[in-house]
Amino acid sequence: MKKSYLAIALLILLGTYSGKAQQDPQYTQYMYNTQVVNPAYAGNRDVMSFGLLYRTQWVGLDGAPKSVTLTADSPIGVLENMGLGLTLVRDELGPSVETNITVDYSYSIRTSSRSKLSFGLKAGVDILDVDFSKLNIADPGDIFENNIDNKVAPQIGAGVYFNTERFYAGLSVPNFLTTKHFDQSDITNPETGNPVAEVTTAADRMHYFLIAGYVFDLSENIKFKPATLIKVVGGSPLQADVSANFLFNEKLTIGVAYRWSAAMSAMAGFQITNQLFVGFGYDYETTDIERYNDGSYELMLRLDVFSKPERVLTPRFF
Repeated sequence: MKKSYLAIALLILLGTYSGKAQQDPQYTQYMYNTQVVNPAYAGNRDVMSFGLLYRTQWVGLDGAPKSVTLTADSPIGVLENMGLGLTLVRDELGPSVETNITVDYSYSIRTSSRSKLSFGLKAGVDILDVDFSKLNIADPGDIFENNIDNKVAPQIGAGVYFNTERFYAGLSVPNFLTTKHFDQSDITNPETGNPVAEVTTAADRMHYFLIAGYVFDLSENIKFKPATLIKVVGGSPLQADVSANFLFNEKLTIGVAYRWSAAMSAMAGFQITNQLFVGFGYDYETTDIERYNDGSYELMLRLDVFSKPERVLTPRFF
């Protein structure tokens, strides 16, 4: 029988809508989704690139999170020392849908013949919708009958990214603004028309992301890349991911990952053509919520459009 725990999903939702921090989603294949959290990555792969990632979390649990990210970026300028990108993120959690649309810009400085330092800016909007009719509300007069429609908030972020042919590291804050999605005046008692004093506030806190990785040549046909992502949010526990990926014959990628006190993951990817890469990820929860779901899954696609033939010969592992 399908597990139906919409009440649990609501508790999770309301837990994020509190005086504590509301955390952005974290992805298993974060090494292929860097632009979402760090605008300095835009144009960094030296090709026009399109990325699509779908994540469904805690499968079998009604109201569980689902995320879709779409990115597009390209180097620009005569010297191609700038990058321009577009990022769209759509997150669903219980009755809520949050859509994030940003433009990403980067400027790179060559620090040597094989390394560069990039600075990035991210700007856009965040749109929140909450349809409380999706919940099993026992009292028809409940305050949750007042939906939240197209609540728009601005977003401004920045990041730095350093890379060589083998090493990369980045530090970023996708949004500097502490945004209140709704407050006491937005939700009122339908009988009296007065604000409900006990309603808490949903606030996006600043997220700090640190990423790093290095590519080792184990043999002529095998590369090994350890990587990490650390996320810091005020009022929430530190989150850290560590991963290890192996690339065989510039085609097949296999890896494992561990998210501290949260999940163990497996990843696989295949370079179908020089332009098209497909990846798959699976998370097994290591917390108590594992008893109520069948794990989390990710599917991602990346399409590169090469403007110069020589770039096809050296595909990037990050």
